[in-house]
This record gives sequence, structure tokens and C-alpha cells, in this order.
Amino acid sequence: MAQNTNTQTLSDAGVSIWLDDLSRGRMDSGSLQELIDTRNIVGVTTNPSIFQAAISGSDEYDEDIARLTGEGKDVEGVVEVLTTDDVRRAADLFADVHKGSHGFDGRVSIEVDPRLAHETEKTIAQAKHLFETVGRENVMIKIPATEAGLPAITAAIAEGISVNVTLIFSIERYLAVMDAYLAGLEQAAKAGKDLSTIHSVASFFVSRVDSEIDGRLETLDSADALALRGQAGVANAQVAFGKYLDVFGSERFEALRAKGANVQRPLWASTGVKNPDYPDTLYVDSLVADPSVNTMPEKTLEAAADHSAPKAPLNAEIATAAESVLERLSEAGVDLADVFALLEREGVEKFEKAWNELLATVSESVESARA
Repeated sequence: MAQNTNTQTLSDAGVSIWLDDLSRGRMDSGSLQELIDTRNIVGVTTNPSIFQAAISGSDEYDEDIARLTGEGKDVEGVVEVLTTDDVRRAADLFADVHKGSHGFDGRVSIEVDPRLAHETEKTIAQAKHLFETVGRENVMIKIPATEAGLPAITAAIAEGISVNVTLIFSIERYLAVMDAYLAGLEQAAKAGKDLSTIHSVASFFVSRVDSEIDGRLETLDSADALALRGQAGVANAQVAFGKYLDVFGSERFEALRAKGANVQRPLWASTGVKNPDYPDTLYVDSLVADPSVNTMPEKTLEAAADHSAPKAPLNAEIATAAESVLERLSEAGVDLADVFALLEREGVEKFEKAWNELLATVSESVESARA
């Protein structure tokens, strides 16, 4: 099968396209393999909401739930087996991609329990546990970019565990994430680890920024404020890419690169457009960068395959120009620090809610299996 022209164009421009979805049904049906073959999909991201939708919306897991219950697993044990089994299977599906890209792609991400987002040591322990349980070199452990998550990121990288840092909203926190990654590499180097095997992406969320800021601009209801709607998410990400260029062009990183270290690529997350008035490929076409990852829900992926029209690749000049958008937002009366703090809290809460709903769903199946 041939790759889609539009997704191939994005790939050629340095964008790694990862699917923001995973389920047993998608693998059983061959849907995931088809996307690999025809849509340039070179990785998969998961989160608690994705697993909740996959397991609660299908009977494909019932047999395993009954078996695991019979083996004496509790609800959390059952959920761990179901999710890590799916991630392991997907990782095997991407093994050739992983090898062919020298470890950059062919990645499958699994998140630590979102209830641990503010507990550093427990996050570190579970990151190690998930890495060992999945047992595949191309797994990435997702750790949230909370204040408690930052030292956990450093510790995981220092252990040689590849990390997908999630829930990044602000430039300030993104700088802290990159620092945490470099600190982890420095510790790994001192411990004699092979830095070339350690990879990381930093998931910078986009559409949620627009949703929150647009609402605040509409409340302000001035001509200047309303004119800024739909610009914040892209501008924030473009500024972030400028910071990426600074950090990974620094002497600090060059010293690590000389020892085999890899850059921590920016990953554009939350790229499904929530406002129907905006182009459905807005967060694809406006964020073409080399290197970068764009993790897309299938609806966005198919829109990109159908009519993506990429803008000029991001560079330092575009990033600098985007800073003026953030300045105008502040001048219009938007408290950006408050926005980003709120989005982080809401992001953690949404994943906690999805995880608890997943546990409740599996608990009902476990009780039925025991009856």
C-alpha cells in the first residue's frame, strides 16, 4: 500500500505522526497496521481516557478479565495487565519502525497512574515498574510535567528509561522540562549508561489553550481581545519551538550530544480542533517543525490526509514573532499564568477521572466474573 501524499509531505518535513489512540480492536482488525502503511503513522500515544474508552466500550477484554480474576488479580492488577498487554503488542507492531528510525520513532507511550501526579517517589517507582512490565525498548513512559513530576523525569532518564513528558502548557514549565531531561542525561552519563538509547519527547498541549483563552477573550469583549481568538494555542507552541532551538543548540547539550545524547523532541498534543469555526488541520499545518512529533486523533489524521496544507516550517524568526501574540494577549487582560495553572490542574483531574471510571468499569466485570 502507498502512503498518503499529504501525510508523506508532513513526514518529509520532519514531522513524526503518532496516533493518539490504541485499542485491542484497532489491532485485531488491522486498522492500526493500515494506518502505518497508508498514513505514515510511526508511533502511538495512550492516556487514561483512551484506555477507559477502549476497555469500557468493548467486550473484547471480557475473557481476559474473567481469566485474570480467576487467577486472583484485584481490579488494579487486572487493569495493569490489560493496558500493558496492549502497549506491548503495539510496541511489537512498531518494532521495525523503531529499528529503522534508530529509536526515534516506533514508540508506544503508557502513562503512570494519574493519581500519582503530585507524588515524586511513587511516580519514579511506577515508571520503573511499567518499563519493566512492558519489557520493550520502544516503550515510552508518560510522566506529567507537574512540579512533582520534574524530578521524576530526571530520575527516569538517569535510569535509562525513555520518557514522554505530558501535560505541558506554559513556556516556563517547558523550560523546566528540558532542564529535567538534560539533568537526567548528565546523571546517566556519570553512571556510564549509553546515552544513545535514551529518548524523550515533551508533549506541549495546543487546543486546550485556545479553548480556555478564547473563552476569556470573549468575556473581555473588546475588539482587540476578540481579534486574538484562535491564535494563542499555535503561538504558544511556536514560542516553545524557539526555546527548543535555544536549549538544544546550547553548549550544555552539545557536551551531551558528543557522548551520544539525543534531543528531546517537542510533541504537539491535543491537536484535535475543538472550535468548529477553525480549520480542522489548524494544529497540523501551523506546527510543522523539524524535528517534531504531532500526535493526532484519527479524525484529525484523516483531515490531514485529505486536505493538509502545511505552512512554512517553524524557525527562530517565527518563534520570535509568536512572542508578540502572547504579549498582546497579556495586554488585552488575559492572565496567562492563571490559564496555564488551571489547564494543568484540569488535565490531571480529567485523567484521574478517566482512570477512576476505568477502575469502576473493570470492577463491575470482576464482580460479575466472581459471581
